[in-house]
Amino acid sequence: MITLNLEKTSLDVDQIYGGSRNGNASDDPLPKLLGVDNQAGFRHLGKRPELETLKMIVLKSSFKEPDWPDFLDTETGIFTYYGDRRSPGELHDTPRQGNKILSNLFQETHTPQLKDHFPPIFVFGNTGVYRDVRFIGLAVPGAENIGQDDDLVALWRATGSNNIRFQNYRAKFTILDVSTVSRLWIKDIQSGKNLLSENAPKPWVDWVLKRKYTPLKAPHSIEIRDKDQQTPSTPQDIKIIELIYSTYKKDPYAFELFAIKVAQLMLPNIKNWELTRPWRDGGRDATGIYQIGTGGSSIDVEFALEAKCYQTKSGVGVKELSRLISRLRHRQFGVLVTTSYLSNQAYKELKEDNHPVVIISAKDIVDTLKCRIGTFDNIHTWLCNVTIN
Repeated sequence: MITLNLEKTSLDVDQIYGGSRNGNASDDPLPKLLGVDNQAGFRHLGKRPELETLKMIVLKSSFKEPDWPDFLDTETGIFTYYGDRRSPGELHDTPRQGNKILSNLFQETHTPQLKDHFPPIFVFGNTGVYRDVRFIGLAVPGAENIGQDDDLVALWRATGSNNIRFQNYRAKFTILDVSTVSRLWIKDIQSGKNLLSENAPKPWVDWVLKRKYTPLKAPHSIEIRDKDQQTPSTPQDIKIIELIYSTYKKDPYAFELFAIKVAQLMLPNIKNWELTRPWRDGGRDATGIYQIGTGGSSIDVEFALEAKCYQTKSGVGVKELSRLISRLRHRQFGVLVTTSYLSNQAYKELKEDNHPVVIISAKDIVDTLKCRIGTFDNIHTWLCNVTIN
């Protein structure tokens, strides 16, 4: 689709904005839409990298970088974005100074003395059609439930056959509950008055002046995930799950250890766990303690885990799920980890009967490992080093 009068249109969440169809950089709609340039994923209006001279920032993601998996959690409104360091070098020494800008954004976010200027951040995603983009939302750094030690983190990655190491940022943003960004405010931003504008959206003003987060939350309307929602779809993700399956298909006990490690990556408050010995397996491949809260006010909740190393074409059915559920005692919850998916009937019964079971499917495993471990090579190395702590 081609959007007419890009210079006059407002921004609506999840609306697609299309440029020309010339097959080159001129197809990019963002220069006309917001006045930024047409290069890379980190755009800006104003002089970089200092915030005082930046009028606007645009983050554009393909959401398809396997080594840098940008991700929007629509249920919480939290957007995970990776910086622009893609090869060995100093963390902030990037061509467009994107990582330096990220550092400045989060440093200013955590400064006790709030200022009356902060560049609005607009997030867009590629659609895969020419250079058309989808508006993800108006973002601010950090989140109400993420501390300043965790919202901007420098991660190590290794690249190339020699595994040359380098750092890049992983940043957490909140997409604000702003359904429409008016053209009037965009014009005010371009003229240098964003906060002083009467057209500035209230959730953004509240954040700048009070650091009050008002996230755009969109709970899933479908609670039962189908096979496609539980299994990887891209060639890179399929390659990862096939690596995991081939590693453990002949060693179920080793897969149980892998499963608890993945569960710990997804549920970091798992404090203690114990694998069931192979010859005494009563249906629970592991048991453990999940801590809710911190310090003296925390409580411990027991859980039981079952692991199923299946090919992605073979789903986990009602029988396997019932095996776990039947062994849950009062005030316990279950965790099912599989390299496949939970069948539709089993998922339906799980939801209808309101059983406290966390499902970690093939796609969940891949997404978690990419986010927490990194590239395919990093994941391969991690698998080789999974040992009992």
